Amino acid sequence: MSVSDPAPSDYRLLVPRDWFRVDLTHERWRRQLKTFVDKESEGNRVPAEAARNLWTTLRNTAEGSLAQGGLEFFLKTESPGSALPASLLISLAMTPRGLAPTPDDLASELTRRVDSDAEVDVQALPAGGTVRAITQTTMDFHVCMPGGVGYLHLAFAVPLSGTDSPMGDLCDAIAHSLRWV
Repeated sequence: MSVSDPAPSDYRLLVPRDWFRVDLTHERWRRQLKTFVDKESEGNRVPAEAARNLWTTLRNTAEGSLAQGGLEFFLKTESPGSALPASLLISLAMTPRGLAPTPDDLASELTRRVDSDAEVDVQALPAGGTVRAITQTTMDFHVCMPGGVGYLHLAFAVPLSGTDSPMGDLCDAIAHSLRWV
């Protein structure tokens, strides 16, 4: 992909239907998160305090993401009554055409900024050059957008099973399904 390529108008990502989707681009996202927490708490005998803590954590995560271009938040409970679900947070970091760093430059910068236990590498996903940063429980994909207009960030968190698991493999497959429209 080069800077002369047209910028995409959207993206497509294959996320399993059993992942709960929260659209962060609409004001109703808080209500959607509350619906997820209520649904997960109902019938699982989750103490009210644990449900409130989950709601607070998810709300704070969504609010922090909105300040950084958050678009969508997907949640998947790995085990009934578990403290935190697996999640995918999608955000957009736009730059003026041609000013986005190359994947190699971004990887160098991320290597300096992330935890020392994180592995950072550059991959060629079908959607384009991608910087992946992986830890024991997180997997981040920074996918370079066509036209050099920025990066789409796919931030997976797998707090229960970790990234070296079938759930981690699923997260990797979701990232590889990304296509530009």
